[in-house]
Amino acid sequence: MPENKSANTKSGERSKILLLTPLLVLLIAALGFLVWKNATTKPLILSAPEYVDLPETPPPLKTDTPEMESPPLPEEPALPEFNPQAVASTEPSVLISEADIMVNGEVVESYETSELIDFTLPEDYANLSGILTFRGNNFRDSASYGTVSLHDGKFSQTDKWSVSTGNLQAPDGVVWTGSGWVGQPLMMSWPKEVRANMNMYDWAKNADTLTEVIYATMDGSIYFIDLETGSKTRDNMYLGFTFKGAGALDPRGYPILYLGAGYQSNKGASRAFVINLLDCSVMYEFGHGDSFSLRSSVSFFDGSPLVDAATDKLIYPGENGVLYIIKLNTNYDAQGGLLSIAPSDVIKWRYKGFRSSGSSYWLGMEDSPVIWRGHIIMADNGGHLMCLDLNTLQLKWVQDVLDDTNCTPVLELEDGHPYVYISTSFHGGWRAPTSGTANIPIWKIDAVTGEIVWQKDYDCYTQEGVSGGTQGTLAIGKNSLSDLIFVPVARTPGPGNGVLVALNKQTGSVVWEIVTEAYSWSSPVTIYDNEGKGCLVFCTSGGYMYLIDGLTGTVMDSLNVGGNVEASPAVYNGTVVVGTRSQTILGVKIV
Repeated sequence: MPENKSANTKSGERSKILLLTPLLVLLIAALGFLVWKNATTKPLILSAPEYVDLPETPPPLKTDTPEMESPPLPEEPALPEFNPQAVASTEPSVLISEADIMVNGEVVESYETSELIDFTLPEDYANLSGILTFRGNNFRDSASYGTVSLHDGKFSQTDKWSVSTGNLQAPDGVVWTGSGWVGQPLMMSWPKEVRANMNMYDWAKNADTLTEVIYATMDGSIYFIDLETGSKTRDNMYLGFTFKGAGALDPRGYPILYLGAGYQSNKGASRAFVINLLDCSVMYEFGHGDSFSLRSSVSFFDGSPLVDAATDKLIYPGENGVLYIIKLNTNYDAQGGLLSIAPSDVIKWRYKGFRSSGSSYWLGMEDSPVIWRGHIIMADNGGHLMCLDLNTLQLKWVQDVLDDTNCTPVLELEDGHPYVYISTSFHGGWRAPTSGTANIPIWKIDAVTGEIVWQKDYDCYTQEGVSGGTQGTLAIGKNSLSDLIFVPVARTPGPGNGVLVALNKQTGSVVWEIVTEAYSWSSPVTIYDNEGKGCLVFCTSGGYMYLIDGLTGTVMDSLNVGGNVEASPAVYNGTVVVGTRSQTILGVKIV
């Protein structure tokens, strides 16, 4: 039995070996293949990897997609060109008999500037928080800054202030009181670092913010007032001349005031001043006793000048019939509080009309000029509306505006084309007897050719020394009022009445009229809320200030200001400031 068991066991083992043999052959073959494979490839590393410093930002993945270029920034629209050229009816030779140029004291045959004057859009005139010249800018299209709240649509009965002014007697016995025509205040929010070097009171220097009202009046003084409270920010500056015009602040933010006197005084003939507002000193005077003037006995400067920041030039028309262009050579160190000018290259231009004389159709500009690109547009006392190239001093066109023109032209671009809106006054005895009436047109004029586009006529009365017609400057509507202009006409329909009229810009047709019991020489001011809804502030000689819905002519509120308002108001963020002939400067908030 045991032998059989052993034989069976051996027989089973041989069977197992025979079964395993093919498996061993396969295993040996597989090991051989692995040895061959490892000999032809990189060996596998099993040790710990070696670490290297990697960049914080991984490099961008490279793809076959081309890089996307950033879209180009939109180009600012090019300024419209302005190349005015007369037609037959507006050729300068029709109305102007002569014109002359003086350069640094020498009369020259021709002139061409070496520094091109080129004014741009009104919003570019000054990038500052303020009202820097009569009607705000080189288009003369706004005497307001910021927006107003029209929640109640009324003048505040509590948020208001007043400052007393005085009077001044001229050598001929005429007494000038308070603020007169045109009398607009200037306003400026001076940065704190600028105020630090001004002769302001300490509280005004140290205030976090401060908007200063600068108001030259007919009593010979300049008043400096905090817009918010009515408190004086510094001592009055007394110059002793009657100031009727607004003057102008420098559009570069330099603390300079350009201001002209409107009548002779005990200190001598009227003149223009350049004033340092750091210490209230006079840096320069000109315009008085000018032998180049053909009307040298009258050196008044009621108009408001403009400054060309790019060329550092002051551009100032005078009632003596001379246009002054003065290189200022301004040097201002804001941090050190140092300011100086060194006027040079004084350029003068004069003219004479065929009907100009010493008794009627006088020479001289009482209005404030418009400047667009390289051309100045200005009206004079002799019934001329003139377009003059500032870079060559050649007249481009002249339009007959009939009479002694005191209101300032206003320019507007409509689809890129420039138009001037203007009216005139009625000087008795020139084209009609003082005892009668005369036609007072309101014109829309093509600024390229000087041609009349349309006119709207009013019959007006007048009085010696107190003219009828349009003395105040019209207001241009914007935003909700963009189809309208607003014009004050004095002494119509009766001798003591006045009209405020809204006209359609395209047709000249009447949209609405308000007849006021007392006439107005003041200029209406357009104001707007945050949604662009527009209203008007309007003052009259009857001593009232009105708040008027610009679209309908509805009177929303009125305020008795206590005296005749000849001056034109200005509005800063809803606060109205205006002076009266009754020797008061008033500030009132619209709510």
